[in-house]
Amino acid sequence: EHFFDMVGFRTPDDVVYLADCLSSKETLDKYKIGFIYDVAAYLKTLEMVKTLQAKLFVPAHAQAAAAAEIASLCQYNIDTVMEIADGIYGLCKEPICFEALLQALFAKYGLTMNFEQYVLVGSTVRSYLSWMKDTSRLDCAFENNLLLWKQA
Repeated sequence: EHFFDMVGFRTPDDVVYLADCLSSKETLDKYKIGFIYDVAAYLKTLEMVKTLQAKLFVPAHAQAAAAAEIASLCQYNIDTVMEIADGIYGLCKEPICFEALLQALFAKYGLTMNFEQYVLVGSTVRSYLSWMKDTSRLDCAFENNLLLWKQA
């Protein structure tokens, strides 16, 4: 899920309002790491939205579009999540602490660190780490009282 209790609505005239479940290609290309609370649920939602049929879809952060365009945009969002996960995986070849990982991701995607970005992107990266540990891609261990992430 993008965030807690996110919902979408279908109106009687067959228009589906998708809330925050999709980002535009432009937004993803610019910011790369968008806010995601639960990566597994987010991917599940995107896969479900890809199969929906409606006269028109209205996402909160992208242009209104027909089903084929929305399915393509869902796939672009999924591909971006997988690209970021692959980037995180690559950075965990050697054990790495969260702060160093976050710094490396900001450098990789040309992001500028400030307090708001630290909180938003940091929260999302923690969501990725949790999901990647749950799916056995990453493991973690404590060394000298420091939590280190590494490839499983």
